[in-house]
Order: sequence, then C-alpha cells, then structure tokens
Amino acid sequence: MAANSPSTAATLALIADDMREVDKVIASRLQSSVPLVGDVARYIISAGGKRLRPALLLLVSGALGYQGAQRFNLAAVVEFIHTATLLHDDVVDDSTLRRGRPTANESFGNPASVLVGDFLYSRAFQMMVSTNSLRVMQVLADATNIIAEGEVQQLMNTHDASLDEAGYLDVIRSKTAKLFEASARLAAILADSPAELEQACAEYGQALGTAFQVIDDVLDYDGDAQEMGKNLGDDLREGKVTLPLIVAMQRGTPEQRQFLRSVIETGSTNELARVVAIIRETGALTATREAAATQAQLAMDAAAKLPINSYSKGLLQLAAQLLERRT
Repeated sequence: MAANSPSTAATLALIADDMREVDKVIASRLQSSVPLVGDVARYIISAGGKRLRPALLLLVSGALGYQGAQRFNLAAVVEFIHTATLLHDDVVDDSTLRRGRPTANESFGNPASVLVGDFLYSRAFQMMVSTNSLRVMQVLADATNIIAEGEVQQLMNTHDASLDEAGYLDVIRSKTAKLFEASARLAAILADSPAELEQACAEYGQALGTAFQVIDDVLDYDGDAQEMGKNLGDDLREGKVTLPLIVAMQRGTPEQRQFLRSVIETGSTNELARVVAIIRETGALTATREAAATQAQLAMDAAAKLPINSYSKGLLQLAAQLLERRT
C-alpha cells in the first residue's frame, strides 16, 4: 500500500486512537517471567509493519457501529498470531532481513524465534478465551489451523516448477488471506451482525488479503529493496513459485521456460536479472497486477454491502489503494 497515499493515511487516521489502545494491550500481554520471551517478541513487533490485520478489525468494527473494548483485545490477538507466523516463516525460509533490519532469527537464533512464536500463539489463545464466545474461539482456532496447513502446503510446493495458478491461490488464501478474513469476520461477530453481513465482511477480508499477497509477490521482482526492507529475489531463493513466475512459465518460449524451470528447481538467484527480464518480456507482471486488481474489486464489492459511513468508505479506499502499494 502506498505509504504516502493521502487516502490510506486518512483511513488509518480514523482508527489512530483505537490503535493506541491496541498497542497498550500488546505491551501488557507481552509480559513474561522469562526475559528472552519479551525481548524477542518486542523486537519483531517494534519493527513496525502495517498492522493491517488489527486495523481491518477496527475499521470493520467502526463500520458496523461496535465500540466495545473487546475490539482492542481481539485486534491484539490477530497481531500476535500474525507475528508468530512471521517468526516461524523466517526460520523456515532462513530469512535474514525483514522491514529493513535483521530478522529475529538472525538476531536471537532459530530456537528462540520458534519458541517465542509458540508463546505468542498460546498467549493469543489465552486472550481469546476472555471473550467467553465460542464463535470467536472457533473462528480463530480454525484460522490458525488453516494458516498452518497453508504453510505446510507452501513448503511442499517449494522448487516445484509445475505449480499452477490454482495451487498458488490455494496457498495464499490459506497462509495470508485467512487471517484477514478472520479479522473482518470477528468484528462482525462482536457487532452481533446478521449472517449475510458477517459473510460480506469475511469476503472483504479474504479478497483484500489475497490482493495484498499477490501485490507482495509482484514487488519481489518489481520493487525497491530499500523501500521494502527486504532483499529482492527472496521468493526465488526460497523456492517459492509465485504468480509472476507461473505466468512467465506459461507464456515464455521453450528456451525461457527451460531456464526458469532450472532456477526454480535450484533456487539460484545468480541470474536474477535474466529472470526479471523474462518476467517483464512475457507480461507476467502486468498479468499478476491484473489478478490483484480482480481481487481488490471483489473486496470493494463486498465493502459496498456494509452501512455507509466514514469507516466503510475507508475500507473501500484501502482496497483501491492496494494496487499502488510499493512496500
């Protein structure tokens, strides 16, 4: 999302006070009698990031007129779950850079990162129990399980040059979009919304999360490393076959396909410039951005079903601005 976009900034300004309350909850619930737990957790949470999942929960709460304090608690819960996945992902991917600084595993080691990720998952479940809502616990438990399945499926797909668009979308809808979907659905549950409105919120979250990840995959080949705070070509190095590569494989010449198959299977980034050139020549970046635009439109269609107010207008803006994202 364009960090300097006026409309995005205006949307997030609607929930600025709420986010400060969420930050207080996060700070209080990171307390542990084991100092390293707090050190690692604070390290990754303080690294910044867009906080899109808690922001989504707060914006949907505003759109539906829910002002109860549980929105702060559950916004912190989804941020803890997301942070836990980042800690585990960086270990699995052997990543060294996130948001422009060393990853937690680079700074504290793999064992600490994995175990503190476990702490954040378990703390999130402690917090969700305080809602005394079986629906809330079911949504979050199901989402966490599906995210884990998506991570395992992505692991199975690594270095697989035969992966198609359907298989790719299955992974990102599980691994990324599911927590966006849960965040929006939770707000509807808190607001005691009717089933059709809850479903519209869930559809918005899933489509927004899918579009977000598709654009993220574009930026791995078409972004600015300094703006993004991570190394370009990381997906290729980690063996992740994303939509730009899939489309390039479909559209490339036999020679280009053979070359891409080789770099996918080896994870070599020695010829990253040639990979990017083929992706550009085949129109794969444009096609991938069009796929993201389709998802963004689905999100806007869903948001249009919500009550009309500044918050729902902000949700429309978030989806529209997503396509301009550079970080």
